[in-house]
Amino acid sequence: MSYPFTDDCLYEILEYLEDDKVALHSCLLVNRLWCRASVKILWRNVWNYPFDHHNPYKVELSIINTLVSCLPDESKELLYKSIGIVIPPWKPMMNYASFCKDLSIHEIGSMVEKVLINRPMPSQSFKYSKYLVTQELFKMFMKQITSLRSLDYKLGYITKVQNITFTYFPGAKNCLKNLSEFKFDSNIYFEVFYQLSQICHNIELMSISFKETISDGLADLISSQKNLKQLKLLQSYHGVDWSSIIPSMVNLSTSLTKLALYGENYVSISFISAFRNLQEIVFSIESEESLEDFNELQHVRFPHLQSLKFKYECPKFEYLNKFLEINGMNLKEFHVNDESYSLNCAIAKFCPNLKSLFTIFIDNEVETLTSILKNCQRLECIKFLCGEDYLSEKQVLDTIAKYSPKSFHKLKFYNEEDSELLPEDLENFLMNWDERIPKKSLSLIVIKSFRVNSLENNEKNMRIIEKYKKLGVIGNFRFE
Repeated sequence: MSYPFTDDCLYEILEYLEDDKVALHSCLLVNRLWCRASVKILWRNVWNYPFDHHNPYKVELSIINTLVSCLPDESKELLYKSIGIVIPPWKPMMNYASFCKDLSIHEIGSMVEKVLINRPMPSQSFKYSKYLVTQELFKMFMKQITSLRSLDYKLGYITKVQNITFTYFPGAKNCLKNLSEFKFDSNIYFEVFYQLSQICHNIELMSISFKETISDGLADLISSQKNLKQLKLLQSYHGVDWSSIIPSMVNLSTSLTKLALYGENYVSISFISAFRNLQEIVFSIESEESLEDFNELQHVRFPHLQSLKFKYECPKFEYLNKFLEINGMNLKEFHVNDESYSLNCAIAKFCPNLKSLFTIFIDNEVETLTSILKNCQRLECIKFLCGEDYLSEKQVLDTIAKYSPKSFHKLKFYNEEDSELLPEDLENFLMNWDERIPKKSLSLIVIKSFRVNSLENNEKNMRIIEKYKKLGVIGNFRFE
């Protein structure tokens, strides 16, 4: 005897498809039960639906038209009288707006713009029409969404949206009080900051893009948080330094565990020393002057730090060496975009518990790589830069085959020049990998660049990879 899925059971299963919008859309068409379950997940964050190259505006039009049809009668009448928009009288099957948990001002404004761009406009300006539609949609969201999860208030550079004081709309307090993610520009309307500082005290992730100015109220919003775990500070080329908001971060010293800093000009980083509970720090900073402040961090102990990444510039070796001497034992992930023999030796010496590593080995550093593989016995993944001035793919594969620890199973390649990996060298490596004890399927990831040809340009290499995928030696092969 077969038993049908219950609503709760089916909902739990479909949760695994939250990031697969195409699959969820197919589930809508099965039957009413599947439709009810999948539509709630699909509309939770409907804005990142896959782009349709054949009909680029199809998805956006469908989403906005559906939401507009959910508007209350007074909003529909206002849009008709003010800007001449006639909304079809049909009623939607469900209250789709109430299912939304993630909102993006920029995405909504962009979709509204695409809907309005080809409509004949009365005397009112296009800008006003766009503002009015977006405002009415946010009035509906504030009233219909019982608990918003994520709000993105980054206005963007291409599609400008006027500041909408949605915090004053009916229902806003209940909608926003449990907000856990907030991404925004530093120059948004100051009233939004002030109101959110009164409503939202449990934001866990905050991402701030610093523009030309910092609006009043931002410091209040930051200092009012009780449980902020992740903080991203992003400064564009014309953006102001974030130093003025640092004093407001004092209350975050116990809760903050992840910090990411992105800066094109000088930005202050010495304040990091106050956050001793950090588990992850990301430096994506292009200013050498900023990293001079690392002089003040080199002696600071972060007892919980597990992940450290430098995506652009790197501090002076003497600063970073001392930092690793103090904090390297706890590191599980280390990413540094620098070529330094001394630094690689320091990694082997001070970071024995690494699981993931990206560093650059120049062409005479086979012994240094060997030392890291021997000393870091928990290593699972390495990302390599290969080319004329660096270790070749063959050198990397031969060394990995001989010396990688038992835990190792993921290899990432990025080629600076065209790949010179020969099929016989690739097959020899895979044969050696197949003989490892204990056996682990290899994950092989090729990071592609438009400027160079990677290993897939050799058809024999791809046939070898397919062969060893079928044998189970390669468990995962993909391009990034």
